[in-house]
Amino acid sequence: MDIDFASITEYQRYKLMASLIVPRPIALVTTLSETGVVNAAPFSMFNMLGEEPPIVMISINRLQDGALKDTATNIVRTKEFVVHIADEAMAEQMHRCGERLPPDVSELAAVGLTTLPCKAVAPPRIAQAPVAFECTLWETLETASRQIFIGQVRWLHARDGLIDTDAWRVRLQEYFPVARFGASFYINTRERFSFEAKANQIDEI
Repeated sequence: MDIDFASITEYQRYKLMASLIVPRPIALVTTLSETGVVNAAPFSMFNMLGEEPPIVMISINRLQDGALKDTATNIVRTKEFVVHIADEAMAEQMHRCGERLPPDVSELAAVGLTTLPCKAVAPPRIAQAPVAFECTLWETLETASRQIFIGQVRWLHARDGLIDTDAWRVRLQEYFPVARFGASFYINTRERFSFEAKANQIDEI
């Protein structure tokens, strides 16, 4: 099949790209509203972009009327957010954080997640998450349909025992994040395989 992207609709392009560019890591993002309500929402258009500076990207679509979602509104105003990686134990709660709630209602309270204070930013982190990255806004990109936020990581929080700080390695046998597949499907990361590393192998695959 050959598909000319100029000949199909924006939504058709979204459906194809979002179901073919998979699996995608999921950022469960916390921000603070103007009145101090903790907002939490999952976004699978997310990834790391580099380590010097340490930056991550989340892409948030606009609402049908062109307005910004609560997460985007809060980031634009405060320039702070916290990115969490959800694991199997909190996957359903992460998914439920995507439900549309009034701005004065916290998704975390609605799904039964609790918070802990951060070190460098005002939004709190989620206590149940295995990983949390405190971020300040580095740069914003805008398209007709999206706000794309690039955040600089200021602090990392990880579940006790998850990181070997002598080797600076993640104990992957202790880490079971979930990822977004096509449509409403998610996948786990339990079935893993590896290849022998070569001396001239590049690291950036």
